[in-house]
Amino acid sequence: MKIEPYIAQLLYRYQCVTVPGLGAFLTETQSAQWHGAAQTFFPPKKVISFNAYLKNNDGLLANHIAQTEKIPYEVAVNGIEHAVQEWKMRLQEAGTIALRNIGELRYTADKNVVFTPQEQVNYLTEAFGLSAVISPAVQREVLVHLDAVAPETATEEIPVISLEAEKTSAPWLKYAAIFVFGAGFLGSGGYFGNQYYEKQVQEATLAVQQKVQSQVHQKIATATFLLDNPIETLPAVSLSVQQEKLPYHVVAGAFRLEANADRVLYELKKLGFPARKIGPNKHGLYPVLYGSYARYSDAQNQMETVQKSHNPEAWVLIEEL
Repeated sequence: MKIEPYIAQLLYRYQCVTVPGLGAFLTETQSAQWHGAAQTFFPPKKVISFNAYLKNNDGLLANHIAQTEKIPYEVAVNGIEHAVQEWKMRLQEAGTIALRNIGELRYTADKNVVFTPQEQVNYLTEAFGLSAVISPAVQREVLVHLDAVAPETATEEIPVISLEAEKTSAPWLKYAAIFVFGAGFLGSGGYFGNQYYEKQVQEATLAVQQKVQSQVHQKIATATFLLDNPIETLPAVSLSVQQEKLPYHVVAGAFRLEANADRVLYELKKLGFPARKIGPNKHGLYPVLYGSYARYSDAQNQMETVQKSHNPEAWVLIEEL
C-alpha cells in the first residue's frame, strides 16, 4: 500500500502526522518573506520537519486510510506496517528514499534518519493559489534644487526654440490659402459639376447591375438544365459542433493585481505556452494558466514538466470554465 498520498492529505489539516514505527512529520507555519537579493516576495507556507522519536500509533493515519478506502481499521494498520518495513529496507539498501510531495529520508553515517522537505508543495490552505512575486527594483529620482546649480550649468540648460517649426508650418498655410481661394471658384460652378458627376455614377452603377443580373440568370438556367426536377427550395442544414470541454488547468499563479497577471501571461506566451488569464475568482485573484486539458493525466504530465523546467510551484486546477 502506498501511504504517501494519505500523509500528504493529512498535512494540509494537521500539525503532526505520525507514521507508526517510523516517526512523525511535523508542520510549522512560516509567514511571508522578502528576499532582497532576488527582489522576490514569497507567500506564507507550512514548513515540514521530521521527528524519528515519535513512533507510537495515534490512530490518525490509519483511521484516515480506513475511511478513505472503506476498509477495516486493522487492515489499514497492517498496510502501514508493510509500507514502513519496505521503506526501512530501501533505506538500508540505498541509503535514501523519496516520498512523493513530502520530502526525502536518508541515513547518515551513524545511522540517524535525516529528512529534507519538498519545497514545491505548500500545505498551508490559507495560501492556496499564491505564488512568489518578483518586484522590480525601485529607481528613485534625485531632486536637484536650482540654487545648487552653478550659473554656467543653469545657463546651458535654457531651452532653445527651433525655427524649423516656423518653416514647416509655411507649406500648410500656402495650401490652406489655395484651398480658400479655390472655394470661391467652386462655389459658382460646383452645382453643375455635381450634377454631371452624379449622372456619371448612376450610369456606371446601372451598367454593373445589368451585368450582374445577366450572370445570375445564366447560372439559374445552367442549374435548371442540369437538374431533372424543377428547382426546389432545399431545407436548411444546421450543423452543431460540440466544443471539447477542458476542465483541467495547469496554473502558473494567482495574482491580486491584474497588471501582474498580464505581465506573467505575456512572459508565458513569449515562451511558447498556450497561456491565458481567467478570473477574477471568488477570492478576487486573477489566475494565469499554462494551458487547459481534457484529461487529468495530460494536465498532471504538463504540471510535472513545468515544475522541473520553469515553475516548481505550478499546480492543477479542476474547474469547468
